[in-house]
Amino acid sequence: MTDLFYLTEGNPPPQNAAGGFFTTRDGRKIRYGVFAAVARPLQGTVVLLTGRNECIEKYFETIRDLADRGFGVATLDWRGQGDSSRLLRDRQRGYVRSFRDYTRDLEQFFEEIVLPDCRGPYYILAHSTGAVIALLASPSMVNRVRRMVLIAPFLAVPDLRVSIATIRRVCAVFCALGLGRLYAAWGPRPKLPTPFEMNKVTSDPERYRRNTDIYRAWPHLGLGGPTIRWLKAAAAAAEAVSDRDFMARIQVPTLIVGAGADQVVSTKAVESYARRLRVGSLLMIDGAHHEILQERDLFREQLLAAFDAFVPGTGDAA
Repeated sequence: MTDLFYLTEGNPPPQNAAGGFFTTRDGRKIRYGVFAAVARPLQGTVVLLTGRNECIEKYFETIRDLADRGFGVATLDWRGQGDSSRLLRDRQRGYVRSFRDYTRDLEQFFEEIVLPDCRGPYYILAHSTGAVIALLASPSMVNRVRRMVLIAPFLAVPDLRVSIATIRRVCAVFCALGLGRLYAAWGPRPKLPTPFEMNKVTSDPERYRRNTDIYRAWPHLGLGGPTIRWLKAAAAAAEAVSDRDFMARIQVPTLIVGAGADQVVSTKAVESYARRLRVGSLLMIDGAHHEILQERDLFREQLLAAFDAFVPGTGDAA
């Protein structure tokens, strides 16, 4: 362990690492990391937003890739996961009252850390739940963020016969009955990781092993399944960002990247959303699983090439 980050074999930390904790307005401690670019010319800062049950350490490789491109990186563990404050006595339960709590934390992160301490211009690279949080926050980010790259946003569950609105309504009933802290799926984190052959997030055995090793070595960074209240909040956020009037307020140019073999979020919903977003474009990476940044090089390099093409380079830096 360093002073702030947790180390495992095969997952070296990026150079020029700094960070700490900031305290949210409702008293939660949020861990963040700031990583300076190692290449020149300097291109600005990428704000990296992780998915559900992810931590900063899982993105060390991606942070190094961005630093090698001349970007600084600023990232954080969302409230309730990683090394940030947990919201329930049982640390395993994935819980949040509302995704607006996440967006308020993100806005405070910008105000207290990113804007004063990180070089502009600013870009967002976000995965899954983080991509939905970025969309939800985007109307207030229009004068801060130049472009967003959103990977596999969690807008709907694949092959589900009911709508996301129905999921929200059913969860709301359970919450009204005082059952919001119960698991909605999966339960506590298993003592042994899911065998690689049964995982749904990547086809890369080495990156899968690297990521499971993080949580095996440092189990307090991990999280079990989502609670009913978390699922209600996620469904409400997916509905909110899909509203036609809300989408019209999104003015930050956005590249949405879908995983063609995604078994976690609905690829059809991702495609449909990108087509309806006025400032959006779509890249579908055929054959890729949900966690494209943790995928085989064949898929991961397509994403990084798209990032390089979409996020302005040398001549665009401020």
